[in-house]
Amino acid sequence: MRDLTTLPKTHLHLHFTGSMRPTTLAELAEEAGIRLPPALLDGVALRVPAGERGWFRFQRLYDAARAAVRSERAMRRIVREAAADDAAEGSRRLEIQVDPTSYAPFVGGLTPALEIVLDEARAASRATGVEVGVVVAASRTRHPLDARTLARLAVAYQDEGVVGFGLSNDERRGDTSEFAGAFSIARRAGLASLPHGGELLGPDHVRDVLAHLGPARLGHGVRLADDLPLLEKVTEAGIALELAPASNVALGVYPTAADVPLRRLYEAGAIIALSADDPLLFVSRLTDQYRIGREEHGMDDAMLAGLARSSVRASLASEASKRRWLTEIDGWLATPPADG
Repeated sequence: MRDLTTLPKTHLHLHFTGSMRPTTLAELAEEAGIRLPPALLDGVALRVPAGERGWFRFQRLYDAARAAVRSERAMRRIVREAAADDAAEGSRRLEIQVDPTSYAPFVGGLTPALEIVLDEARAASRATGVEVGVVVAASRTRHPLDARTLARLAVAYQDEGVVGFGLSNDERRGDTSEFAGAFSIARRAGLASLPHGGELLGPDHVRDVLAHLGPARLGHGVRLADDLPLLEKVTEAGIALELAPASNVALGVYPTAADVPLRRLYEAGAIIALSADDPLLFVSRLTDQYRIGREEHGMDDAMLAGLARSSVRASLASEASKRRWLTEIDGWLATPPADG
């Protein structure tokens, strides 16, 4: 078996706070005088039951981690380390998702918060060789007018590294149709529409997302395995699924990694981009998602290379970069395993 850390790939679904190294979180919390819940630092992957009670526990831990990020220096460190960690795993491109609302009070507002992330993304790209794009994401827990404000901000910084506009948090919150205006602002300006959908809720919610938000990719989308005709429609439209198997298990969507329908989706022709989502809480990084494919679903190296190719094609990188990375994947697959 070939080394999955050297498999060229892209990382298209990673949240800013959730990307943090536990050691970084511990240091930031100490500096801020914050006492963290032990579950954030014990090295044990989060496991919560499906339903709103489980989500509440997850969100409470996420909010506790986010509360430790209180300075420009901390924000820059998170971006820099996320790119470095991706580089160590063979990732060629990272599209990191951030809602600047959470950090704005500590750095002078929404615009400075986004500018900090974008500036450090450019620096991290130069330092690591990993292309870093930024997805500005609104939250379903806030008013849809807040989403419009963020969409306009994202458009204003499109030439500075913003590549898409997303919608995150609990799918069960808010009315998807009410966010259509924000996504229309982003799409008209040429930004990719990258909302969450199809993890906590099933195919019916995916239909709502398709109807109102015009996605280029779906954050998760794993529940499309429950409706293969809808999956076929999604695939024919070129919409990729940002699958995060560790997230699905952590949030109680499936009981084990073996139950996540990764192979079923793959064999049905889905466009898949494996991603880590929130490794801080799920204790599972990008390469681990490929290991799940290998160890839990019996996917051979050719299939795993196929997943990597899908991630490259689904990225918002230039065509020249995509061609280069696809050639590198071919090279990885053409090289015999070290023990062979």
